[in-house]
Amino acid sequence: MSEDSPKIPFRLPAPAAARPDLLVVAGEHSGDEHAAVAVAELLAKRPGLSVCALGGPKLAAAGAELLHDLTASSVVGFVEVLKSYSFFKALLAQTLRWIAEHRPRAVCFVDYPGLNLRLAAALRERGLSVKGGGDVQVLYYISPQIWAWKAHRRFAMARDLDALAVIFPFEVGCYSDTDLPVEFVGHPFVAADYVSPVRHDPSAPILLLPGSRKQAVARILPVLLRGLAAHDPSAAATILYPSEAVLAVIQAAHPPAQIRCVPIGGEAVPASAVLTSSGTMSLHCALAGIPGAIAYRTNPLTYLLARWWVKLDYIGIANLLLKEPMYPEYIQDAARPAALAAELRACLHDASRRASTVAQRDRLAALLNQPAAGTVADWLARHLG
Repeated sequence: MSEDSPKIPFRLPAPAAARPDLLVVAGEHSGDEHAAVAVAELLAKRPGLSVCALGGPKLAAAGAELLHDLTASSVVGFVEVLKSYSFFKALLAQTLRWIAEHRPRAVCFVDYPGLNLRLAAALRERGLSVKGGGDVQVLYYISPQIWAWKAHRRFAMARDLDALAVIFPFEVGCYSDTDLPVEFVGHPFVAADYVSPVRHDPSAPILLLPGSRKQAVARILPVLLRGLAAHDPSAAATILYPSEAVLAVIQAAHPPAQIRCVPIGGEAVPASAVLTSSGTMSLHCALAGIPGAIAYRTNPLTYLLARWWVKLDYIGIANLLLKEPMYPEYIQDAARPAALAAELRACLHDASRRASTVAQRDRLAALLNQPAAGTVADWLARHLG
């Protein structure tokens, strides 16, 4: 290691296999979940493969050799990333060292473009990837939303990646002016074996979804709790959480006794309405036809920078896809208790609002439910030979 290398807070362990077949890098809980489904199917078809992962508990349960729980370190936002700069710099250096030393036949990056696209570029620059003259294939599953913002990233992706698997059928056309091989592999939320973590039940408690990252949950959950209290201080509610670390943040906010905390997974949790952050769980709720609204707060400086750099009509994935507000969005100071309480009243008592949610759910499902050539596991298997 050179003298100017960053101080490494941990060292990625050597793999069990002399040369692994596949390294999966998934930095978020949603990416860990989607990648785990693909890895489980891949290993069922080809049980002799060696799969390592920078991911989370889902990938480990699917049969991957977990090198580091990256989901525990997931952050979002300009300021939040800067605060963790030394960690991510060290992580990038450690990952590149590991790949150079153990030479997996392929690396599959899953979403999380802030880190993963930098790693892909570094692999090319260091001559490790096929695009850089090396022998490591660089694959990418779940495209950055270039159709929403930063469309120019497609040219760097074509330069650095060997293949891309996308989950929205229209995304294939987004790369038509590049030479990057792009394949639609279906959306995991409309797959035959998809099991939603939520379902709509008009008689059930309200659902609160503050997110999957500790920093975001700490900012968003108090907003949701105040909105619920403004609607009805005694209202029952359910909070879904993805990890014990996030549960600790939730408990630190001291939710009222009538609010139940439930881990994501297992049987679908019923909900009459939802107040949610803008993440993956909001799409689960949209496809389940649960009426609701989005509330989101981030670091004020992150928000100002985003307003300057990012020009989006919506932040919720269902809203972006439908190009209309299935879930009205209340961001930063707009996320006031009275506004969120009014949304809950409409969701629970306005028949036209519920009917609109059902119609939008059906349109969203039709948009996602398009035939694919194969699964992401099939795509991975082809590239592994």
